[in-house]
Amino acid sequence: MSAENPTLAWLHEPCKPIDHQTEAAARARQDRLTKPQGSLGRLEEMAIRLAGMQGALFPAVDPVRILQFVSDHGVALEGVSRFPREVTLQMLFNIARGGAAVSVMAETIGATMEIFDLGIATDPGPVPNVRSARLGPGTGNIAQEPAMTEQQLAQALTIGREAVERAVQEGARLLICGEMGIGNTTPATALACALLDLDPARLAGPGTGLSPEGVAHKAKVIARALALHGRSESPLELLRRLGGFDIAASTGAFIRAAQLGLPILVDGFIITSAALVAVRINPAVREWMLFAHGSAEPGHRLMLTALDADPYLDLKMRLGEATGGAALVPLLRMACVVHQRMATFDEAGVSKASGA
Repeated sequence: MSAENPTLAWLHEPCKPIDHQTEAAARARQDRLTKPQGSLGRLEEMAIRLAGMQGALFPAVDPVRILQFVSDHGVALEGVSRFPREVTLQMLFNIARGGAAVSVMAETIGATMEIFDLGIATDPGPVPNVRSARLGPGTGNIAQEPAMTEQQLAQALTIGREAVERAVQEGARLLICGEMGIGNTTPATALACALLDLDPARLAGPGTGLSPEGVAHKAKVIARALALHGRSESPLELLRRLGGFDIAASTGAFIRAAQLGLPILVDGFIITSAALVAVRINPAVREWMLFAHGSAEPGHRLMLTALDADPYLDLKMRLGEATGGAALVPLLRMACVVHQRMATFDEAGVSKASGA
């Protein structure tokens, strides 16, 4: 991209500042609650972070909005997944009907989920509960060509932006992005390799369950993509060349969420690659991110380290689809309720610890 598309100037608009005064007040309240200071560990951290993000001494998680971005990836034709591309379309129907893990989890936690067809290889036509936002029959094969045109990239980013604007208008207080698309750990890994200047062999993982030989083949495909597209381009250009519609839409969603002051709960490996791109484009986005879990994908830890992120859960999950984010929501709720309802030492008439 010789010059950035002027329609994407919004990506660099400032993010809403964190309310550090309210954050400090929330921390002071935690120190007055009837417990040794810090004894609730990261539950305290959750409430304090959310208080600063929401500018409210007593933050709340609900309503929760999940954006589920579904698309195909041309690189799947290189044999980087155990599953055929047809599974993307089949899973779109499964998610929309309520049969997928994320569908069950979203219903369980009471989250609203907006599902997008961004470009499945076979056009399914109108699907109940799915928003059609097709950008093409999947991305290009990154081992042979750029993933997207400039127009497709701009459209994908805008789809994410507009989805967040709808969520905010409808009162959402927490954003989770999910993705589904056969082969999408490959573009996510390629992006991470380019942005972190790391060898594909360090980041490539089993994805849907590849054998060691399959992982080695996947790393070679990623190496071909990196040789073709380079590593020194801008984050936005790397996203265009190496990413996917789902990753790009999530990137746009993250940036707009931070600009509008909507807390972001980052899911697993693929969505973390979008978080990494978003932060490289607009560094202030990082302040609005909470990291749900550490994926079992080996490259996830390297991305988290680059983002200075310490995820709350380690459940050995590697499904994606926003399932890791959804799993954390009950703990976030618990943190907020305890923060609000637990008595202070003065209220309970309990003696504080001595200075010894």
